[in-house]
Amino acid sequence: MVKRFKVLSAVLLIMALVIAGCGSSGNKDAGNTQQSSNGGSGAAANESANSGGDKKMEGVSLTVATVNNPDMKIMQKLTPEFEKETGIRINYVVLPENDLRKQVTMDVSSGAGKFDIVTIGTYDTPIWAKNGWIENLDQFLGNMTDEEKQAYDLEDIFPVIRDALSYENKLYAIPFNAESSLLFYNKEKLAKAGVEMPKNPTWDQVAEAAKKAKAANNEPGIIIRGLPGWGEMLAPLNTIVNAFGGRWYDENWNAQLDSPETVSAIKFYVDLLAAAGQPGATTTGFTEALTLMQQGKAAMWYDATTAAGFLEDPNSSTISGKVGYALAPSQAKDKNGWLWSWALGIEAASKNKEAAFKFVTWATSKEYIKLVGESEGWVVAPAGTRKSTYENENYKKAAPFADITLEAMSNADFKKPTLKPVPYVGIQYVAIPEFQQLGTEVSQDIAAAIAGNKTVEQAMKDAQAKAERVAVEGGYKK
Repeated sequence: MVKRFKVLSAVLLIMALVIAGCGSSGNKDAGNTQQSSNGGSGAAANESANSGGDKKMEGVSLTVATVNNPDMKIMQKLTPEFEKETGIRINYVVLPENDLRKQVTMDVSSGAGKFDIVTIGTYDTPIWAKNGWIENLDQFLGNMTDEEKQAYDLEDIFPVIRDALSYENKLYAIPFNAESSLLFYNKEKLAKAGVEMPKNPTWDQVAEAAKKAKAANNEPGIIIRGLPGWGEMLAPLNTIVNAFGGRWYDENWNAQLDSPETVSAIKFYVDLLAAAGQPGATTTGFTEALTLMQQGKAAMWYDATTAAGFLEDPNSSTISGKVGYALAPSQAKDKNGWLWSWALGIEAASKNKEAAFKFVTWATSKEYIKLVGESEGWVVAPAGTRKSTYENENYKKAAPFADITLEAMSNADFKKPTLKPVPYVGIQYVAIPEFQQLGTEVSQDIAAAIAGNKTVEQAMKDAQAKAERVAVEGGYKK
């Protein structure tokens, strides 16, 4: 892949445009808020591999920027255990996903150091590492004692996730959770519609099932994110494009967003939402979709594997025990699940890197997963990161989705994401710095088609022009 990083000027331009164009998830219970972890979990303190039980860093205060998803809410709840062990104080800035991306990108690119620890993903990590915005964690891991290394057990983390969070074979973020994508369905609602879902459905089968389920249950047959944003709408939608044989660019960096395959995929998505999807689709991000499914207000939902635990959690879900699972639907191409990780990285501008590393390794350790399992329930233990989790009998007993999640993740190939060859890596994104802006703008064009303000053909014509301009101005297309 040809890459030319015009680091500061290009990224500042990206951020300016993203800030202007990127929408909020509309989450009602977690906006741009700063919280200290002054509650208590009530669980006995578990001594992690790196907390050591001492308080050599007593009085140090760290600021963590994180997304408002259920896994991170549990982390906030359990953080007093870490504070009690170490004396380090943790302050959280909790943001909807789109807003997190904007604020954290602004902070790291300017070197402001507002955050010590940032929640980032597989897209951001190698780009930010190349730009020197986040710390190489290998140096900290190398300084651990033999006892700490053995307890933390880095090799227990799935290699594919470590690779995706590395740059030039050096690890720059550690996964808190990791995921592919699955089709979730409410067994009772599909049974009422007379539908039996295969393990490996096609998108045509899913669309037919969604329409039947809507007619039988008088509610949405399927939920798919429609909230504009490269990490919101485009996460599931890009896997649909891949399934239909579409791609963002051909091997020579010619944009392909108006190709017959890509247009067919977008039209399928828009038509499916209109025929059987949730009302107000363009306001539905991950958090809103999860809530709808947990409340039993839809028959199916296509999204991240990490949602499975929260659909099966009887404390938060009305459909626990009623959920079925299928692999990401196929069409012209099979094995279309995405690959993603929410991971913790340390800002290069942080003044408390050692303390930050102590927190990062606590929150991603085997002991933390055990703490979540024992205090919150094994069904919601952080998923997708460690082999030992899937060998744990408590987790396997609580998580009927464990095996299919592993299968979905093993199917994901972020280096060869499409039916036809492409010059980029990334399944639900294109791993170039400009994609943060480009993806968001293209998602807004598609949102206009969902709302009926543009035809799909016009939306993709507009998107094609944007993608072509990025290829030329970014120096990718020769």
